Amino acid sequence: MQTHPSADRMYRALIQRDDSFEGIFVVGVKTTGIFCRPSCRARKPKRENVEFFFCTKDALDRGYRPCKVCHPMVPKGEAPDWVKSVLKEASLREDSRMNDQDIRNLDIDPNRLRRWFKQNHKMTFQAYLRSIRLGNAFGHLADGKRVIDTALDNGYQSLSGFSDAFKKLIGTHPTGSSQKNIIHIYQILTPLGPMLAAAVKEGVCLLEFTDRRMLETELKDLCTRFEASFAVSFDFHLKELSLQLGEYFQGKRKRFTVPLATPGSEFQNKVWKILQDIPYGQTRSYKDQASALRSPKAVRAVARANGENRISILVPCHRAIGANGKLVGYGGGIWRKKFLLDLESKNSDRF
Repeated sequence: MQTHPSADRMYRALIQRDDSFEGIFVVGVKTTGIFCRPSCRARKPKRENVEFFFCTKDALDRGYRPCKVCHPMVPKGEAPDWVKSVLKEASLREDSRMNDQDIRNLDIDPNRLRRWFKQNHKMTFQAYLRSIRLGNAFGHLADGKRVIDTALDNGYQSLSGFSDAFKKLIGTHPTGSSQKNIIHIYQILTPLGPMLAAAVKEGVCLLEFTDRRMLETELKDLCTRFEASFAVSFDFHLKELSLQLGEYFQGKRKRFTVPLATPGSEFQNKVWKILQDIPYGQTRSYKDQASALRSPKAVRAVARANGENRISILVPCHRAIGANGKLVGYGGGIWRKKFLLDLESKNSDRF
């Protein structure tokens, strides 16, 4: 039974600026990397250049940025003025950063704002800002196109403008592949939302969901550890990673063969190796991991090293659970951890 309007019907509503469809869908415009409400006054795109979403979070997860003409993050007729004031302030900031004190300076309770965003957009306000920062840094990632090309096509007037936005996110300017030390980064779309992948010549060094709180810190740390600059490109090991991830989510792959680069302490690398030894579709407690290290009292240190893993899924920290069997401690969110474990459980008999 169809519960949503057809794509053709939604496109007609968009062309007609039919406000009766407000709250039913938003539309992403591939050529601009922007998403809009149905009644937006902006010039209407061609049918082949749009895709439709039934909540703003899905559009943000896909890599789109909210339109500054129609403000789709503000549900029409529902958003109070105090929310509009915060969104306006965020839109005026080039780096899209606002901490709790910035919000209080507007005479708004940060906890109240957080609850409103969770209720209306299924994400926190800070997760929204992180999505905007990534969107501004990379632009809309059109399938099959280089990120650098889509970034320049989607709102940046010059390469220097993109470079400045990139530096605010990561702490260094993007650079060409002619440089000696390069970390190649690319955004990979998955059923659980976009993931940011990074690789050096030795292997994949990062794979994280783009709304992870510590992502920006991890990127800067990698830049320091490898004494390298970032280049946005679908290169080296990233194409193979994207292919193997696709097979994994389709239930067709249980082991990854793409090489990894995991700078860290000796203890951290031992923990990450034990994580990789946990069989597909199975789980281990932190206590089990500590025992495997022959350090049964190092449970807390093991848990901390799990949390410091930068390569999700391939180094399967989602298979680590609490001693009581409960799902605990996953940077991508417990709901994603459950999805991954359910996926593996469902497909474990296929291998």
